[in-house]
Amino acid sequence: MVLLVPIVLGIAQVALVLHVRNTLAAAASEGARASAPVGATPADGVSRARAMIRRAVAARYADDVTASWSTVGGMPGAVVEVRARVPALGLLGPSVNLTVRGHAVRDVAP
Repeated sequence: MVLLVPIVLGIAQVALVLHVRNTLAAAASEGARASAPVGATPADGVSRARAMIRRAVAARYADDVTASWSTVGGMPGAVVEVRARVPALGLLGPSVNLTVRGHAVRDVAP
């Protein structure tokens, strides 16, 4: 029993970190897709990613979101990057930095 509790808590903590990372990656990808249509701007992607992060996990993870134009496979594209600190050892313990990016090919006017 003495070993079981720390193992279960460790697994739960890893699951929390992975959940936050996957949620941030999904929000970054959705933000990049929001920046991709004709007439959209990188700011559209930032606001979309922030809204998704705030709804899914917590507002504190939505503080450092950036977007810019880039190339994706040689095509014009959009990239949204989310940087956040996630607690690695309990909710009040030390944290790790996560950086995730979402990419999308931009639509071009005909």
